[in-house]
Amino acid sequence: MRKTGPITQREYMLEDGATLVSSTDLKSRITYCNPAFVAASGYAREELVGQPHNLIRHPDMPAEAFRDMWATLQSGQPWTALVKNRRKSGDHYWVRANVTPVLENGHVVGYMSVRTKPGRDEVAAAEALYARMREEAAAGRIVTTLHAGELLVRTPAARLARLLRPGHAAQVAAAAAAAPLAVSGAAVVAGASWLPMLGAGIVAAALAAWSLRALAIAPLGRATEVANRLAAGDLLQRDIAVPRSDEIGRLMRGLAQLNVNLQAIVGDVRREVEGVHTAAREIAGGNHDLSSRTESQASNLQQTAAALEQITASIRQNAEAARTAAEFAQQASAVARRGESAAEDATRRMDEIRHSSGRIVEIIGVIDGISFQTNILALNAAVEAARAGEAGRGFAVVAAEVRQLAQRTSTAAREIKALIAASAEQIDAGAQLVAGTGSTVQQTLEAVERVTQLVSDISMASGQQSTGVVEVNAAVAKLDALTQQNAAMVEELAATSSALSGQADVVSEAVRIFRTQASAAA
Repeated sequence: MRKTGPITQREYMLEDGATLVSSTDLKSRITYCNPAFVAASGYAREELVGQPHNLIRHPDMPAEAFRDMWATLQSGQPWTALVKNRRKSGDHYWVRANVTPVLENGHVVGYMSVRTKPGRDEVAAAEALYARMREEAAAGRIVTTLHAGELLVRTPAARLARLLRPGHAAQVAAAAAAAPLAVSGAAVVAGASWLPMLGAGIVAAALAAWSLRALAIAPLGRATEVANRLAAGDLLQRDIAVPRSDEIGRLMRGLAQLNVNLQAIVGDVRREVEGVHTAAREIAGGNHDLSSRTESQASNLQQTAAALEQITASIRQNAEAARTAAEFAQQASAVARRGESAAEDATRRMDEIRHSSGRIVEIIGVIDGISFQTNILALNAAVEAARAGEAGRGFAVVAAEVRQLAQRTSTAAREIKALIAASAEQIDAGAQLVAGTGSTVQQTLEAVERVTQLVSDISMASGQQSTGVVEVNAAVAKLDALTQQNAAMVEELAATSSALSGQADVVSEAVRIFRTQASAAA
């Protein structure tokens, strides 16, 4: 027997109304299991499908139970009994197992098991029964067995009770055998010849037995066969109803109607499941496109956010440069104003120098005039000294000296006048240069003020751009957050559509157990 893992002897209680369904192939490998079965087993569905069904077998189940199950199923009959199954954790749960062969074209192709929750008194009785069967098997003295899921005790008293409780066919045979004897006995009592009466009784009994078998036993067998095939999911049966108005006719018409109703229900379910499959595929396809677009949008938003970050950094650098340029412009403006003031002071000083130079020229003119007059006077004095002769000789010497001094003074005055004239020309040129410089400084000052205003405007515009970019960044961040939320919702939708598709697959697998004309054509 396969080792199934730990055993805890803790019972797992099924929910009331739970129905555990599974199907297996001929080698008892699980091909389908519904969610209730998966939940009760404690395994994941992927761990169950494809595995031998004895994965959930509990070691407390006697081997005799499974021997009887396989013997019953191989005879084409369903099997029902209480079964103790093991969960993955080692806990156990009790079910009333109904196992049916699945037929296709008259051949068994697998088995379907439908399990429900048994009552507590049934569980207690089964626990005691299976314990006794395990003890008998261990002692090598098997007394208690199962037959078609029913308790069968191998004792003389039990065999006698079974003989005294025959089936319907045996009862008909016994009645047919007893009828001739009864007729013969009546003939003997009446004093008549019993042999003709016995022959007539035998004929009547045979006719009665044949009629009872044809009218009751055979139709009941047919009804049993139809019911078993319905239980196995075979909805392809035809000519179920019989043209009879008695109880058996009504029974067969009821089975025929059940077959038709199940065909309609299973057909509707199949069509709805196909619709769900189609919708799930469309949802999955649309979700894939939406996911791709969302990812593309998220990528574009990230690139946009990165570009905005670079723009923001550039704007900040521009604003900082504009502020620095404004400071330099203000400094240049201050320097230009000082230059303008210095030029005005230089112009004023030049004017003063020009005025002073004019006064010096006038004074030099006076000195030159005095020198001329002194020279005239010295000439006159020399003439007079020459007239005086020897007495005027000393005075002549002085007059000559004075005349020479006057000439030198006149020469110096002319030179000074020439120098002052040259200086005046240079002063005029310098004044003109200073005036031009002042005009240039004024123009520079005006240009610097315009530059200062432009830089201020640039700085203000940069600040506004920075504010706008910050708002755009916030909007992009919000849009990115919404896109991320959309991406998360897309993932949730993908998971939902996948779950929907999986559930549709489960329903499709469940419905596949039933064979209808549509499934046979497919």
